[in-house]
Amino acid sequence: MSRKRISRSLLKSIKFNGGKILSNGNQVRTNAMVSNGDVVEVYLPPEPSNPHVGCSDVPIDIEYEDADYLVVNKPPFLPTVQSAANQTDTLVNRVKNYYFRNHYESQVVHVVTRLDQDTSGLVIFAKHRFAHTVMDQDLKDRKINKMYFALVNGVVSPEHGTINRPIQRDPSSFIKRMIAPEGQGKPSLTEYWVQEVMENQTLLRVKLHSGRTHQIRVHMNSIGHPLIGDELYGMTNDQLKRQALHCFSVKFKNVFSEKLIEVKTSIPDDMLEYLEKEKEKGNG
Repeated sequence: MSRKRISRSLLKSIKFNGGKILSNGNQVRTNAMVSNGDVVEVYLPPEPSNPHVGCSDVPIDIEYEDADYLVVNKPPFLPTVQSAANQTDTLVNRVKNYYFRNHYESQVVHVVTRLDQDTSGLVIFAKHRFAHTVMDQDLKDRKINKMYFALVNGVVSPEHGTINRPIQRDPSSFIKRMIAPEGQGKPSLTEYWVQEVMENQTLLRVKLHSGRTHQIRVHMNSIGHPLIGDELYGMTNDQLKRQALHCFSVKFKNVFSEKLIEVKTSIPDDMLEYLEKEKEKGNG
């Protein structure tokens, strides 16, 4: 079972919560012996709805869906998950409503990746517990490829580079992160490519090689190129009311279908309009 990435906790849930295992069509115990050539089928227990997670009837922008995964394009200013400040309209609430309306067997919203409230772009959801378990391990093993568009202050040089600096929580803030002193913090690696250069701003493609909170924001700020509109890290902007960061591409393998999934979305309207205005200034 372990070779099929079925964990002990999942086996326990199958055993006690209504799932079943069949070997050659016959129901067997979780500790049954099998031989080469046997056909083993695993049926997961149902996942009832969490009563503490409500539904929001605001539509979601679905970029990809199969039996195991859902990829949604999150708009800016929307939290991914519930918090004390917002219990009713988050991306999770909207996805739960979608599951409910479509009568999905599993009503639990499994968040695989998440984005900051003001960051826009692609968010991956697993549609059942097994899929979530697999993707959690893939996240740890850096097998999920995420790419971002980031609009930063100043002209970035060289055109391709990496930032390898550890990150830790800023002791003066509950939210803010900072570059850690030598020997401290968590290892963090960001890779970037210059996409377009304007008079005093640069559009970057950015790849995360680690998944730290605020990683792109902290790393770009550390080299003197904070994200446009990122008030938390000192780059306010009257025109763009949020950090100019968008997850435009995700790539991962669905181990159940053996299919490589690659999903892309275009740059959002607010960032695009800002870019066009900056180009017009430069041409003027």
